[in-house]
Amino acid sequence: MSLRIIPTLATAVALCAAFAGSAEARDQIRIAGSSTVYPFSTTAAEQFGQGGKFKTPIIESTGTGGGFKLFCEGTSLETPDINDASRPITDSEKELCKKNGVTDIAEVIIGYDGIVIANKKGAPALDLTKKQLFMALARDLPGKDGKLAANPNKLWSDIDAKLPKTPIQVYGPPPTSGTRDAFAELVLEKGCGEFPDFAKLYPDEKDRKKACHNIREDGAYVESGEDDNVIIQKLVSNDQALGIFGYSYYDNSRAKIQAVKVEGVAPEAANVESGKYSVSRSLFVYVKKQHIGQIPGIVEFVQELTSDAALGADGYNTAKGLLPLSKADQAKMKTEVAALSAK
Repeated sequence: MSLRIIPTLATAVALCAAFAGSAEARDQIRIAGSSTVYPFSTTAAEQFGQGGKFKTPIIESTGTGGGFKLFCEGTSLETPDINDASRPITDSEKELCKKNGVTDIAEVIIGYDGIVIANKKGAPALDLTKKQLFMALARDLPGKDGKLAANPNKLWSDIDAKLPKTPIQVYGPPPTSGTRDAFAELVLEKGCGEFPDFAKLYPDEKDRKKACHNIREDGAYVESGEDDNVIIQKLVSNDQALGIFGYSYYDNSRAKIQAVKVEGVAPEAANVESGKYSVSRSLFVYVKKQHIGQIPGIVEFVQELTSDAALGADGYNTAKGLLPLSKADQAKMKTEVAALSAK
């Protein structure tokens, strides 16, 4: 084990301003990235700051992709020290980092998360397959002639007569979100694989993957920003809609919403940790090792984030819904994090 909308110009300027400052004067860790990891990173930052030795880190919820855009801008102390991520760094992001001199990065897995599809409590309970979810959300589907055409499905019952005769309306994350990236890979790509026509039309695997990840833009899927709480609020006011977000947000809102089963399996903690619930992923922080020794407390903060106090049976982030690594993997990660201080 080793250590998804691009921000508007105004947002980018605001974020750059937040990270700007004198190289000599900055004594506070700066973190950007995933909205899923944000609550866990924020809680750890509060605990870290209360220790009194270091200032509380400043954290911006930009989405995983937006965070990597900032993180990979260079090694200047005006750039983030850490990026929270709900998916692994991509090859293109690695190339961007390398191009800008960010050549020494540590990947730290902090725990596991399930991607939950949910609706309002009291609405019809659903059990959906990945093929059905793909048929609901794909931009294009094969027609009778084997060629792709715009997704014709308007109602869930258009996909399967056993499903409700209600409009397909799904609130979900934007392109910069790691949750959307993971959902596309774990759900859409798998559902797409049920259609041999995609393999015929796109013999190149990369082209096929891109086509399978395309989400419809006709109003059935509604991008709802980087704040998953907004999606939950929309579900509460619309008993026909579904929403897509991280497990911790579902776990903290069970009084209001209910989870959709995927392939017959509910997104409960034990099912996510065991892999039985297949729409699950690792959560990460990426550390710019070139800032270690220049910004105080980077290694100590990551140690806090991976500590028993955060991830133990009664840990403060466990209580928030972060699903911990196995004891063996957690011990290994702690060792790798401790080694960062030898930089």
